[in-house]
Amino acid sequence: MSRPAPHPVRHVDDDERRARLGIRHGLAPQRRFSDVVAATRGMTVLHATEPASVHLALRARVEDVTIADVEAALYQDRTIVKQGAMRQTLFGFTRDLLPAAWGSASARVARSLRARLAKDVQASGLAADGDAWLAEVAELVVDALGEREVSAAELRQVVPVLDAKVQRGAGRWGVATPVAPQVLWLLHAQARVQRGHNGGHWRLSKPRWTSTSAWLGQVPEPMAEREGYAELVRRWLHTFGPGAEADLAWWLGGTLGAVRTALADVEAVPVSLDRTEALGWLLPADHDPVEPPAPWVALLPTLDPTVMGWRERDFYIGPHRAMTFDSAGNAGSTAWSDGRVVGCWVQDADGAVRVHLLEEVPARARRALAAEADRVTAWLDGVVVNGVYASAAMKEARAAGG
Repeated sequence: MSRPAPHPVRHVDDDERRARLGIRHGLAPQRRFSDVVAATRGMTVLHATEPASVHLALRARVEDVTIADVEAALYQDRTIVKQGAMRQTLFGFTRDLLPAAWGSASARVARSLRARLAKDVQASGLAADGDAWLAEVAELVVDALGEREVSAAELRQVVPVLDAKVQRGAGRWGVATPVAPQVLWLLHAQARVQRGHNGGHWRLSKPRWTSTSAWLGQVPEPMAEREGYAELVRRWLHTFGPGAEADLAWWLGGTLGAVRTALADVEAVPVSLDRTEALGWLLPADHDPVEPPAPWVALLPTLDPTVMGWRERDFYIGPHRAMTFDSAGNAGSTAWSDGRVVGCWVQDADGAVRVHLLEEVPARARRALAAEADRVTAWLDGVVVNGVYASAAMKEARAAGG
């Protein structure tokens, strides 16, 4: 017999969800975070697939933060650590949350990566036993890294067996892919190696690799899977709640079963939401109504954690989903007004930031967005950030001259 659906404790409408977003995400000016670690913890994690997204996401949430502040947190103090986790994506974590991810989302990714790579190793003729080959190569890599940092190219010289390719797909769809990055990603998901110092400009991804013990010092034990998922869900609910089970399953890259167990473990309470019959969930001490913050605007980078936080996005994206997200679900830059996406932003050849609106906004918001664009321009100081992901809105803006 199925259990009866839980009764929602109250209704949370879209206006309140947008108010919570401005408050919890540090985007309303009076709710900024005190420093980059507090901001990262407050957002649960930061998307780090595009390196500049980390810096720009923190710029939007911490007053007077500098690029040097972010670089120090990433590479000197190592209070923010890049870790492959949910949905095989790279995120910036505070150190205290790493054990939860290692035992749950990262472990799930590692199992998937290992199975696929072992199969490809065998199919490509590198070894008769893909699992045994991976186990042996993993030990070679970890031993070779020791206490030093090396690039992937340097590592291939030290561990020549990595200088190989595996075939993925067949016929006209087949492609030979280098094995070294895949082994490093697997070991990273297993928490055995870490991305060390960046070998290039802060807006580029040129990681040098090292062992986890060398990068972090004392390495904590991963949490058990169930406890790890519960902690991730607890953090997500504080940052993004209320959200539905489907939002959490998408964000975690996990199963509905794991999500439901975690919701029960954190004693989440259900609420009803606008425009859907699905229940939303909040932490038990967090279901009281919130007051809306003063009017605010924000310019957020590609793959910002706010725009990537939910699967069901209508309450903040409105009619602009197709213009903001590509077919794979990657978000471009976004311009926000009071909890809603109203456009995007791009840079011209000289680095000046220009806002491109997708709808009419009040004059107050237009002026505030223009002032924010000037602040981002000054902060970037001539650096032009050209990421991999450009939304339809960004392409439209560039075609119109930015």
